[in-house]
Amino acid sequence: MIEQPNMVRSVNSIGSGAGLTRIVRTGRDLSFPDILQTQLERETGISFSAHAMDRLNERGITLGTDELTRLSQAVSKAGEKGAVDSLILLNDVAFVVSIKNSTVVTAMTGDSMKNHVFTNIDSAIIA
Repeated sequence: MIEQPNMVRSVNSIGSGAGLTRIVRTGRDLSFPDILQTQLERETGISFSAHAMDRLNERGITLGTDELTRLSQAVSKAGEKGAVDSLILLNDVAFVVSIKNSTVVTAMTGDSMKNHVFTNIDSAIIA
């Protein structure tokens, strides 16, 4: 998961001990990619590295609700089987995912997969 340092801090209210949340600005507003990343993590439990987000954008890869659900289910299944780093094939897109962190490391489409060797993976899933 991507954490924004100093963005949200937990504050205890005086006397009751209940926790409150306070938003603290760090001098910059959240960008659209930051907001999108936060929403994706919240809905699927999967985060996308900055590198993966760049690859999705430059390769024109879009993911709908169905694809995100299938990707999330594949990550869960891989985790149940003890996988650490997986190649997940979803339609014509390949994702390399750190199962331990539930983080998509990179993504590529059919054309960029040709003649590509995937290393440092211990499992492959067709979702």
